[in-house]
Amino acid sequence: MKKILLLSDTHGYVDEAIKSHCAAADEVWHAGDIGEACFDYFKNLPHCKAVYGNIDGPQIQSYFPEYQFIQEGECKIVILHIANRTGKYSSLAKKLVIEHSPQILITGHSHILLAKNDTSLGSSHLHLNPGAIGKHGWHKKRTMMRFLLSSDGISELEVIEYPR
Repeated sequence: MKKILLLSDTHGYVDEAIKSHCAAADEVWHAGDIGEACFDYFKNLPHCKAVYGNIDGPQIQSYFPEYQFIQEGECKIVILHIANRTGKYSSLAKKLVIEHSPQILITGHSHILLAKNDTSLGSSHLHLNPGAIGKHGWHKKRTMMRFLLSSDGISELEVIEYPR
């Protein structure tokens, strides 16, 4: 089992609390909108898997991919920044879900915390969005998620919450 920290939409903001959670995780997954001010932190984090978001410039886009495909045993995971709403996915999100049949689809962008089962594309997957942990945006609370990952899927999903 791996301890995963899932975050998104840092928008250049990483404080000691976030760094502490990153240090306690086996892997850190970032679902985009990293921000130039904390790019070096995530780039140099040896156990980080990230995708770029719509605010990320050429430097971040040349280092992190648009999406990630992760497989842990039988558990398949797709991470991308923008997927739109569950059941009304963007063309890229639809393509990736149909192509990879993931058990878990991870997105960012909306700043809306989400953990929802979805069957809209013919197969079942868990759609996770950790909300936003940065200080830029309209969200009222800063959130991220952590969970245990095994070859069967995830367990012990929890939300970590901080005031704005």
